[in-house]
Amino acid sequence: MASFITIDGSLGEGGGQVLRTAVALSAVTGKPLHLNNIRAGRERPGLQRQHLAAVRAAAEVCGAEVRGAEVGSRELTFRPEKIRSGEYTFEVGSAGSASLVLQTALPPLLCARGPSIVVVTGGTHNPFAPPYEFLAATFAPCINAIGARLSVTLHRHGFYPEGGGCLVANVTPFGARRRFEMVDRGAVRAVRVRSLVANLAAHIGEREVAVLRSRLNLPPAAARAETVRNAPGPGNVALVDIQCERITEVVSSFGEKGLPAEIVAETAARDALAYLNSGVPVGDYLADQLLLPLAMAAGGRFRTFPLSDHATTNIEVIKHFLDARFDVREEADIATVAVTPAP
Repeated sequence: MASFITIDGSLGEGGGQVLRTAVALSAVTGKPLHLNNIRAGRERPGLQRQHLAAVRAAAEVCGAEVRGAEVGSRELTFRPEKIRSGEYTFEVGSAGSASLVLQTALPPLLCARGPSIVVVTGGTHNPFAPPYEFLAATFAPCINAIGARLSVTLHRHGFYPEGGGCLVANVTPFGARRRFEMVDRGAVRAVRVRSLVANLAAHIGEREVAVLRSRLNLPPAAARAETVRNAPGPGNVALVDIQCERITEVVSSFGEKGLPAEIVAETAARDALAYLNSGVPVGDYLADQLLLPLAMAAGGRFRTFPLSDHATTNIEVIKHFLDARFDVREEADIATVAVTPAP
């Protein structure tokens, strides 16, 4: 029997990403995992419902035996078996991020023998994770570029704190694994803005769109406010789609009670302008989320902002399981990241 890989959950930024990457790679490699001090860097340490959903998703796709999978647990053992393709339904049971649960189940399913369909219910639009639009327009094309296939559709919006949304992903495993190169985004072809408003006054979206149009200097045709009809609870998000020749970046900013619509829109505009002015093709969220798939595939190289603590922690967890090399060169507020998998 393979010996356990032991990881201290207080590693780096000490959050849920340590857990999600660790259980995903345990499933991919077949190496059993012992994780302690789970989420030690958080105000409420230990497993919460969203993290349990991620653990259970990874366990189901590889038939793992799991101990310590309960709310508040700070210690977990995970013994994976064989990865199985198929049809899966995972329920977060709260407004926790459906995106992050999907991204935990995805790495092992990319190594399965056949295609899978994954249904995840929970928060599709959560301020603490990438929203559906980012998954569909930014993340999925990168997975497709490295030799697998991922498509994500939205069946129902679920905003924080009510949740109740639904994502459906179609996953085709790796074929010929391809190297990923994204050091130049090419020309910016279009910038479009949207405001989604669910079970709230329509003027919120209209005010957000007005600010975004002004700050990004956009024509009326490039902006719209939308009323979401199928969400169980109230919610609001301002979105900026930046379509370039080689990549699309999706910037988001979420409304919350007591926060003026103008501030929500200003945050989205600021982040969009930072991306546009930087010239980098890969934004902060995507940089973090590319590290694992590139280490599993044929490696690659990309330019981004200086790596966050989240990303550097992710690199350290990946190194526990995969013999991959990460070379990070930072210069003038730009980072070039090269990922070289084991030969």
